[in-house]
Amino acid sequence: MGMLLKEIEERRSIRKFKQIPVDRQELLDILESGCKAPSSKNRQPWKFVVVEGDAKAGMFTAFRNGIEREAEGTEALLPLSREHLAGAGYTLSIMEQAPVTVFIFQTLGTDIFAERTKEEIVAEICNLQSVSAAIQNMTLEAAHKGLGSLWICDIFFAYQELCDWLQTEGELIAALSIGYPDEMPPARPRRAVEAVTVWKS
Repeated sequence: MGMLLKEIEERRSIRKFKQIPVDRQELLDILESGCKAPSSKNRQPWKFVVVEGDAKAGMFTAFRNGIEREAEGTEALLPLSREHLAGAGYTLSIMEQAPVTVFIFQTLGTDIFAERTKEEIVAEICNLQSVSAAIQNMTLEAAHKGLGSLWICDIFFAYQELCDWLQTEGELIAALSIGYPDEMPPARPRRAVEAVTVWKS
């Protein structure tokens, strides 16, 4: 089994982290792996904000405020998704454990909820694919280093609060919590390749 295939096979979404700091060079290597991802037209439309140490307190406050606003309902950004708010609260508790959380921005966008022309929609899809490739690279590099990670999308329940706190240009796309794993979950069920592949010869 090749090295990369080994990381693909063994990577897990980690939800329990040890309270051990992650070395700065290890984090730089992970970010560098993200920067080596393929991107549409080589735009490289990613930016990373690394949150650790005392700065985590502001992140928690912003996330909690967003969850509370969504729960109240009067100004909910995602009113049809309230059934998932408990899951967002659980995600926040995981982020509290993790020594590091990286927020990933798409630098060529401004407002993820804005109306768009068809051309803008296509460009947005291409840029989101590029950013997703960068995140995948980072998860695999973390696994290679014996670190665990959790790719987080529950940030959208606190989208405006987190954007206001992070004060970073572009569209906030995802977060990635990183640390030494305190669990090793079994592999999740996967659909067989035969079930998801159509051959045209």
